[in-house]
Order: sequence, then structure tokens, then C-alpha cells
Amino acid sequence: MKAFRKEPVDCTPVWFMRQAGRYMPEYRKLREKHPILEICHTAELAAEVTLQPLRRFPALDAGIIFSDILLVPQAMGIAVDFVKGEGPAIANPVADEAGVVALKPVIPERDLKPVLDAIRMVRRETKVALLGFAGAPFTLASYMVEGGPSKDYAKTRALMKTAAWPQLMGKVVEAVTAHLNAQLAAGADAVQLFDSWAGNLSPSEYREHVLPWSRRIFHGLKGPSIHFATQTGPLLEALTEAGGDVIGVDWRTPLDEAWERIGLRGIQGN
Repeated sequence: MKAFRKEPVDCTPVWFMRQAGRYMPEYRKLREKHPILEICHTAELAAEVTLQPLRRFPALDAGIIFSDILLVPQAMGIAVDFVKGEGPAIANPVADEAGVVALKPVIPERDLKPVLDAIRMVRRETKVALLGFAGAPFTLASYMVEGGPSKDYAKTRALMKTAAWPQLMGKVVEAVTAHLNAQLAAGADAVQLFDSWAGNLSPSEYREHVLPWSRRIFHGLKGPSIHFATQTGPLLEALTEAGGDVIGVDWRTPLDEAWERIGLRGIQGN
């Protein structure tokens, strides 16, 4: 958190993308009995997976709550499943304005309570910093429209040019902002907005169709925030404009170059 505030630190923090992952035998053992979504929806299990790396590696400075970005679309009425070997699959993708209208508003303490309860449990068990997170509007919308991962985001790009896009993004922004603020209120020290697929957009596409919506989230947050995306090289200035106390940088951009471009922000990478 000192690095977050740009205060002097004894070493540069390093971000491990797979803090709770396949490399941990205790996690693999738990996954033999419980699918990912079941863990996400069971506070005790989510807390346990969050704590596993913190117990195994006492030198870690922070944990990240075990969850999934697709819990928010699921709470909005999107049917989400994880297909072995393929990843997330959505049975009822959003195709038009009628699909957007059908999306439900999200009340975190009602619809995403296991995530918040897991944060509270972890807070009682450890004193290290705890990070919460959610998916960014474009990345969530791309899953909701494409029905799963995509190579070209053709359906999403087509919807961007219709009146349904601002309606969809507005609903997603409202849900994500509420969820992130609820995580902060539950005890997360900071929250991260994952725009995992934003790097597939051109700078002009990002600025016109994505930046204003991500900015709304950061303006609405009540605590420290990280703005993360991959393949960020062409978008660094735009990501910085959208917001975040810390800007994520991937391995394609040297950190010193990135820091010159993002200015007086914290930096997360590489």
C-alpha cells in the first residue's frame, strides 16, 4: 500500500498473476471436489483459496480475493458456465436492445454476498493487504455479447455502432461500481478493474466506445484503484485518462518508458 501511495519502499513490489492457481497442490485438491463457480459462490471456499498462498508464502505483501469477473454478468441474469478445456460459455448472449433491457440491476449485498463475506473472513485471518476486483465494462460486455472468448470481437464491434451499446455499458458500469465499492466497504484495501481484452481495440475505438464508461467507474469509487489491461502499449495514455491510482503495464512495454507516459501514477507490471 505504500507503493500504491507512491511512498518510499524497501523494494519494488512484484505482481503474480496466478496467486491462487494450478501450481498449488492444496488448490488442485480443492478443485477436485468443487468447480470454480461453486468456490466463487461459497464464501468459506473462496476465503480458503485466497489464504492458501498467503499461508504457504509468508513473505507475500498482499492477497487477492478469489472470485471471477463473470460473477457480475451472472448476477445481471447472464447464464454463465465454465466448459472444461474451453473456458467460459454464455447460454444467453446479449444481441440487441431487448437483451440489454432484460438485464437486472445488481445489489451486491444480495446478489454477490459470498464475495463480500469472503473478504470479511480473510480480513479476520490476515493483516496483509487484500485486493478486490471486477471486470471492466468492455471486457464484460465482450463476454456478454460474444457468448465467450473471441478472436476478433466482431459482434461486440457491431453492437458498438448501435443505440444498444451505451445502454449496455451504462448498466454494466452501475453494477461494477456498486460491486467494487461493496468490496472496499467489506475490507478490501484496494480494488482492481480488469479490462483484459481492451488491448484488442484501436486507440480510436477505445477512446470513443470504452474510455468514458471506465472513467465513470473510477470517478465513482470510494477507495484506491488499479486499472489493468493487457497489450496496453498503444493505449497507455488513454487508460491513464480513464482513471486509476495505479496503471497496469504488460511485458511489451518497458516500465521506465511506461512510467514516463503515465505520469504521476503508481505502476503495476511487467
